[in-house]
Amino acid sequence: MERNNNSLQSICYSSGSLQLLDQRKLPLEVIYLDIKDATDGCSSWLTNLSQQCDSIGHYLAGPAQLLRSAIREMVVRGAPAIAIAAALSLAVEVSKLQAFDGTPDNAASFLIEKLEYLVTSRPTAVNLSDAATKLKEVISNAAATAKEAQSVFRAYIEAAKIMLEDDVASNKAIGSYGARVLQHLLKDSKRLSILTHCNTGSLATAGYGTALGVIRAVHTEGFLERAYCTETRPFNQGSRLTAFELVHDKIPATLVADSAAAALMKEGRVDAVIVGADRVAANGDTANKIGTYSLALCAMYHNIPFYVAAPLTSIDLSLSSGKEIVIEERSPMELTHTRGGLGEQVAASGISVWNPAFDVTPANLITGIVTEKGVITKTGTDAFEIRHFIQNLANRLV
Repeated sequence: MERNNNSLQSICYSSGSLQLLDQRKLPLEVIYLDIKDATDGCSSWLTNLSQQCDSIGHYLAGPAQLLRSAIREMVVRGAPAIAIAAALSLAVEVSKLQAFDGTPDNAASFLIEKLEYLVTSRPTAVNLSDAATKLKEVISNAAATAKEAQSVFRAYIEAAKIMLEDDVASNKAIGSYGARVLQHLLKDSKRLSILTHCNTGSLATAGYGTALGVIRAVHTEGFLERAYCTETRPFNQGSRLTAFELVHDKIPATLVADSAAAALMKEGRVDAVIVGADRVAANGDTANKIGTYSLALCAMYHNIPFYVAAPLTSIDLSLSSGKEIVIEERSPMELTHTRGGLGEQVAASGISVWNPAFDVTPANLITGIVTEKGVITKTGTDAFEIRHFIQNLANRLV
């Protein structure tokens, strides 16, 4: 997917080349960073980036290592975008390995090792590990029949490219299903006002977005009164990124402080809340950006529908509930300094900090889960029957 100047894209890929939008610079600067080959390790942006990382300053051997650094430092963020960018960074790396003289099995081992390394960059989002699992299967199948290592590499590159294309199609399907379910909320009013949290748009995916994609679809269908976005402290993904996307697309929108959401609901100015997800357990418990749980509690108190929008790749059936989800903790500097830790100090020196990146919203607070294959709803219980939903999808394909 080459860069399109008419739309916001966090990932721009063409054969042998990957560019990532540096989301730390938004909304004031739009800068794309090139990840082309191992020599990028000498570039100034990457040298500075690697020096900020805890344990990877010496890993500058290729795009996969560079990408892990970019993920950790939030150059690229959003569960779907992280997975796609990781897959493509490795595709760029292997496209440069024309002199690789190993066997197909050696090529498979090389790729699998790189994927396992990338998966460690963000532990809460399941999309990255799901993508790695699917790509490992492609790699193993290719190695079983290939006569040369380059055949394995070509199979991997094609699979990574397809993932990019599928993510955009998936997001648009989520938007369509979400708009359809929200349209049923229309009563006396002809339009809806929707509150969202964090950033779940083109900047968090390969394109279009999940929860923000639903808002885009509602706007396109003509029944969006206003989108409200929270600032989403401490990294301000809402004020920096979601507001940027909404203004770019000329969608009527208002930014509110995280602490103002309950008051906004009390005034009757919110008809629905829709958020994204980094990981959804089998019962529907959902891990998402810190502050999501608070919004869900407020929504329930005010009788406002609360929806999660996420691709099926965000669902982790190996986890029975949200209690099993590993929650990443971020640097204390994101709270003690402005600009998500990149600016001046604003907190007292010596204060201890608890800075979880995500919280878990229990299934009983969630009205429905919007996926690219339809909306998962509850049937008289507090939990979702996600396994049943997925099994029905599988049965249709037989």
